[in-house]
Amino acid sequence: MRLIPHDVKFFDLFTEQAENIREAAQMLVQLFDDFQDVERRVTEIGFVEHKGDQLTHGLMMKLNKTFITPIDREDIHALGSALDDVLDLIDAAANRMVIYKVKELTPGAKQLSKVILHGTEIMVKAVSQLHKPQNILEYCDQLTQLEKDADRIKGDCIARLFENSTEPTEIIKWKEIYEVLEATTDKCEDVADVLEAVVLKTA
Repeated sequence: MRLIPHDVKFFDLFTEQAENIREAAQMLVQLFDDFQDVERRVTEIGFVEHKGDQLTHGLMMKLNKTFITPIDREDIHALGSALDDVLDLIDAAANRMVIYKVKELTPGAKQLSKVILHGTEIMVKAVSQLHKPQNILEYCDQLTQLEKDADRIKGDCIARLFENSTEPTEIIKWKEIYEVLEATTDKCEDVADVLEAVVLKTA
């Protein structure tokens, strides 16, 4: 019995963060699959992102007030920040639809949005296992593979873009959209890297 128990509520806060990110990813996929009423639905994704900012702020406030933490303080900070970065980029991808006045989605953008959603689903599973980290490494490997898949899809999309588009503005617009979508999976891999570091420290 510990005289000063570890505060395991951090794990619940991480899970809440991850579930909020998954919700935003689901909304992005739904938007891309049914590309109507875009501005309103992008705004709704922004509300989820704002909730994520509040969750991250609450996590950091709790970190500052907690004497003994269940994992290293720097890992709590790194994981909270990495999760927040994923959500920021989902929001950024959605916002590009309004900023660039996108009228129709490409198959590649839809495919990348589904890769992002799959990544967030894996993140929820991984983060929810922090109390028994021996199960996390498999999820980290899956997130790393998803990032490689997204990088390949992005490369194929940009290659087709240069082959088929004659409008320089369209090339610039879609190249950035693909890069933001793929960068979201990079951030998912960053989450995996932090989780892997936690596992190795507790092994």
